Amino acid sequence: MSTPDPFQQQREDMVHYQLEQRGINNPRVLDAMRHVPRHEFVPLEARELAYRDTPLAIGDDQTISQPYIVGLMTQALRLSGHERVLEVGTGSGYQTAILCKLASYVYSLERYPALATQAADTLSRLGYNNVDIHVGDGSQGLADMAPFDAIIVTAAAPAVPGPLRSQLHPQSGCMVVPVGDDKNQDLQFILRNLDRWDVKRIAKVRFVPLIGRYGFSVPPKPEAGSAGETPDSI
Repeated sequence: MSTPDPFQQQREDMVHYQLEQRGINNPRVLDAMRHVPRHEFVPLEARELAYRDTPLAIGDDQTISQPYIVGLMTQALRLSGHERVLEVGTGSGYQTAILCKLASYVYSLERYPALATQAADTLSRLGYNNVDIHVGDGSQGLADMAPFDAIIVTAAAPAVPGPLRSQLHPQSGCMVVPVGDDKNQDLQFILRNLDRWDVKRIAKVRFVPLIGRYGFSVPPKPEAGSAGETPDSI
């Protein structure tokens, strides 16, 4: 007999109040977020806060984004289940787990080795096996594994990194990426069709900076607020 999940009702409330009532309506995304145990991806001392509408610190000056942002970015990718996805910024591994439920295979890049190891351990313990986690410069992507049907970037770049553009599948490859500095960022959806790039602005957001060759060389001095915060969608 399975042990009841004490966080199940909190996940149900999160999905209803934070996602459905704010325009997240993709059934597959909602189902994934209803079942992935977010509390397993936050520090023990923050577990009681895991399902609140807020980002949380996870170490190395990084955060796990608020649930709404995870839902918003994931829904934008319109995953059907067959895709190979590149995630830039593994962080806690929570977004990775959502992607694992929705795509065929996930490749995830993390700059901080300790976070990559912890996320890999958590994902393995929870039974997610359609994922490879790499340590490296996320702004350069993973050329050896390209092309990708979808790319999701969970840190803000000053401009869309060229290597990530080139690693999108030429036929309908798509990317969700925050672009801007530490004061002004737009979450962008990019759809590739051969040499044509359609760009749509989704929302104003605030993420930690993407550090790397095609990102920021030095992290901007942080101000009040955390990664993944957003006002109303645009």
